[in-house]
Amino acid sequence: QVQLVESGGGLVQAGGSLRLSCVSSRRTLSNNGVGWFRQAPGKEREFVATISWNGGSTVLSDSVKGRFTISIDRTKHTVYLQMNGLKPDDTAVYYCASARRAVGGTSESEYNYWGQGTQVTVSS
Repeated sequence: QVQLVESGGGLVQAGGSLRLSCVSSRRTLSNNGVGWFRQAPGKEREFVATISWNGGSTVLSDSVKGRFTISIDRTKHTVYLQMNGLKPDDTAVYYCASARRAVGGTSESEYNYWGQGTQVTVSS
């Protein structure tokens, strides 16, 4: 059974940093890209970042570009989302997801396995 487990969320002051981790079963990360999405209260889930299966290609949303980075450690079957310069608007539940292909895109439909999410709260 495919599993994706996020961790690393928490409460942080504006300007602070957090690193989210997404640990996956081996089969999920074998040849699939991984993405991060987030959902704030009362809002639709939105794309944050994605990385190709080999780490060679990354895409970040305009709202986090320059502050967040995405990386992959295939030896640990883990994808990281390093979040710096956090803002109250970054408050959301963050989800990782496994793409259907080697490179994921910005649409939820391109991902078929999802984690349960981890809460990130940024205070002003």
